[in-house]
Amino acid sequence: MTKLKIITSTNRSVGQGKIIAEWITELAEKNGNFQVELLDLAEINLPFMDEPNHPMMQKYEFEHTKKWSKTISEADAFIFVLAEYNFGIPAVIKNAIDYLHFEWKYKPIGIVSYGGVSGGLRSTQMLKQVVTTFNMMPIAEQVVIPFFFHKIDKNGTFLPDEIVTQSADVMLKELKRWSDAMTVLRR
Repeated sequence: MTKLKIITSTNRSVGQGKIIAEWITELAEKNGNFQVELLDLAEINLPFMDEPNHPMMQKYEFEHTKKWSKTISEADAFIFVLAEYNFGIPAVIKNAIDYLHFEWKYKPIGIVSYGGVSGGLRSTQMLKQVVTTFNMMPIAEQVVIPFFFHKIDKNGTFLPDEIVTQSADVMLKELKRWSDAMTVLRR
């Protein structure tokens, strides 16, 4: 079974990205091909990168880094639930990525982006530049949610339309295929 880590991209206590992350987590669990874990960066609460050694050395001194390294190393694939801040990626997700190096290598990444009119696509393009430096494979199939706030009801439930749900199903199928194919590279 593919070990899938779904990662939020912000640390806002009232952020609505976690609602979307919970939705895609539930969908991935129902898919049946994944062992799923949701990683909420607000709860993980990594400080800004504070390790004295470069991540390529893997000489981690702090317990929060060692724990983060173990968590990411376990994964076969990722989904980033990606917000867009000022046409770019939130600092919190960039920081979480920057903590590590080899732990990310040769793993596929699916993206569920959300925002206003662009649905987070500008943030997605920026993220792709970052993750490909680790030989990660951002798959082409993506879930884009424009005006996401219109799809969250007064009870805080995400109500995706048919296109969003179909996009997620296609993304999960492709993420599994890429994860299986990249197993050889991860050995």
